[in-house]
Amino acid sequence: MLQQTPQTFALKTAMAPHFPVKHTTSPIVTGTSVLAIKYCDGVMMMADTLGSYGRMSRFRNMQRLKKVGESTLLGASGDISDFQAVQEMIERMRVRDFCIDDGAQVDSKEIFSYLSRVTYNRRNKFDLLWNSFVVAGFTKGKILLGVVDKLGNAYEEKYIATGYGAHLALPLMREKHVDNMSEADARKLMEMCMKVLYYRDCRTINKIQRATVTKAGIQVSEPYVLDTEWEFKTFVNAKAGGDTGGSW
Repeated sequence: MLQQTPQTFALKTAMAPHFPVKHTTSPIVTGTSVLAIKYCDGVMMMADTLGSYGRMSRFRNMQRLKKVGESTLLGASGDISDFQAVQEMIERMRVRDFCIDDGAQVDSKEIFSYLSRVTYNRRNKFDLLWNSFVVAGFTKGKILLGVVDKLGNAYEEKYIATGYGAHLALPLMREKHVDNMSEADARKLMEMCMKVLYYRDCRTINKIQRATVTKAGIQVSEPYVLDTEWEFKTFVNAKAGGDTGGSW
């Protein structure tokens, strides 16, 4: 058998068929809902810490609320690896801005706009970032709370829920939210929504993380466990139909 030389290997490589470029069409490790709400002092954001590997609850300490820059809080649902890639993009942007050394810093509004342009650009390439991003912060003394989806759609709102939370938690937030609500009331409402998601979303666990954005700065809590209850009659006797006393 003839020994393969570097020259013959290079020739075989050049003659090999060129395979088409492939893009991710189905996320692998994912996180579900992110909830955010405005209150009297700023913005509060919550998310659970589960990273699902397909249908498997694989990673149970996946933190999806991150401080980026000096004044911005970023949360994400969807593909975890894409979320990590976006964090690296923002950090490179911040480093370039720092090297210019003009005294200006990237603020929340710029990050919000940047994410909308990046996701729209990737959408046009049919190489989507499989995420919904929630951006919160202060820009020129004003509170910013916005969301950017994988298609590049972006908008600001008083309360936001991504993932399955858009179906289950958002109606509760619309009903219970009031302008200038206290931090305690905001936390109570958010934790109630997270409990509902824990009971009804099989991609959620009761270990959550809470973060706040105020003029004093950004605080991201360590993950903690919600008190939950599974002894309700409708959970124990889980039969279809309201006439049987079941919950589904």
